[in-house]
Amino acid sequence: MTESVDVVLIGGGIMSATLGTLLHELQPDWKIVAFERLSDVAQESSNPWNNAGTGHAALCELNYMPKNDGGPLDPAKAVSINEQFQQSRQFWSSLVAKGVLDEPSTFINATPHMTFVRGEKDVAYLKARYEVLKKQPLFEGIEYSEDSRVINQWAPLLMQKRRKGEPFAATRVPAGTDVDFGALTHQLFDHLAGSGVELRTNHEVRKLKKQKDGSWQVSYRNALGHTPGELNAKFVFVGAGGWALKLLQRSGIPEIKGYGVFPIGGQFLKTTNPAIVSQHKAKVYSQASVGAPPMSVPHLDTRVVDGEASLLFGPFATFSPKFLKNGSMLDIVSQVRTHNLWPMLRVAFANPDLITYLVGELLKNHRKKVDGLRVFMPTAKDEDWSLIDAGQRAQVMKKDAEKGGVLQFGTEVVSAADGSIAGLLGASPGASTAVPIMLSLLQKCFPGQYAGWEPALRELIPTYGEKLNENEAAADASMTATAAALGISR
Repeated sequence: MTESVDVVLIGGGIMSATLGTLLHELQPDWKIVAFERLSDVAQESSNPWNNAGTGHAALCELNYMPKNDGGPLDPAKAVSINEQFQQSRQFWSSLVAKGVLDEPSTFINATPHMTFVRGEKDVAYLKARYEVLKKQPLFEGIEYSEDSRVINQWAPLLMQKRRKGEPFAATRVPAGTDVDFGALTHQLFDHLAGSGVELRTNHEVRKLKKQKDGSWQVSYRNALGHTPGELNAKFVFVGAGGWALKLLQRSGIPEIKGYGVFPIGGQFLKTTNPAIVSQHKAKVYSQASVGAPPMSVPHLDTRVVDGEASLLFGPFATFSPKFLKNGSMLDIVSQVRTHNLWPMLRVAFANPDLITYLVGELLKNHRKKVDGLRVFMPTAKDEDWSLIDAGQRAQVMKKDAEKGGVLQFGTEVVSAADGSIAGLLGASPGASTAVPIMLSLLQKCFPGQYAGWEPALRELIPTYGEKLNENEAAADASMTATAAALGISR
């Protein structure tokens, strides 16, 4: 007799961990099974060395508030991202209080967020951005300076041997964070596994087939012994990074038609030299190169992983046809269907700058990459930095009525009309906004239960349903409370 469960989670990353935790808190009687094809969770995009670990709150990322050809800057996107991150912070705070998560410093640490730009046009833009954001309650405390002495206090490595007469400017938000999403994912899955949720590592889901009763037959195999198996699930979540597209295509749901993904890999320069690391405690973002995707914005970051501080600079784009670091070389070809071929071709024709950018990145040697770092840190020496491979990002390509196809930056939930299956495609801001993304999924896929869950959700997320940026007192109270609970700066 085929085993029946309430929920199947495919993929052992932060998204599945977050959704599993929410469902377990809301419906502790539901039977949940999670599948991960590798030997452990958080080995792909959630691994701390495979992502920026920024704690995206739009404090320093310029692509959430782009230039507007001389028109007024619109803070709506930046405010929305910050609102979402506040929900994640509140959720994590509640889980720390409940004992689900460990000491906060094991996964989140206070790290100021900065933006640094050069050149008159970018300086003027950054100042205009600051003037708009300083009026937003969620961005209270943002600072701006064109004074080298002030910026030197914030981040000395940016100013040492800086060329005289060069226009530059920086903003700084002391309340930024560095998040180890690998540690967070492990802790969430550890709690789930200890609370009755079954985690099956080394198990790869191969097929999804809709049954007459509305459930899903989930066919899988043990990746070690290649032993096949199957179970039936009332609901399936596909949180498997780029692999999600392949599984959603195999499910046959019409909602996935027209979607494709373009894989982009990355590398970072890394140093653990104490003499360098001790001089920089911040995440410093700048403008992206012409043609570069938003996730390739250069940044010099403090990272804290397993209690050890290091600095990363990048990312530098790489290319692999794989959708995951541990994917297949045939991934980029095997996704092609008659319904998504034209949108993908249109994306290729419409983005020559992206192709040029990728080719240029692939031609860079180690010295050229350190030259990119020297734009931020003029004193950088080649021998102090080594390259590490980051994760694969699968950028969404989708149908568009006017253009035929567009390259979609950000994350997107694709779900069946009946809500029985859903999957997540895309990349940044991703992990930082996992909680609101999963709340939106729950509302869409479980309309009959959602209203009954709202009281419990308000206990987990005290300002659930509110817009903090529209209420200065509420924003201040919420950020103060979560900062205290997580042991980070206000």
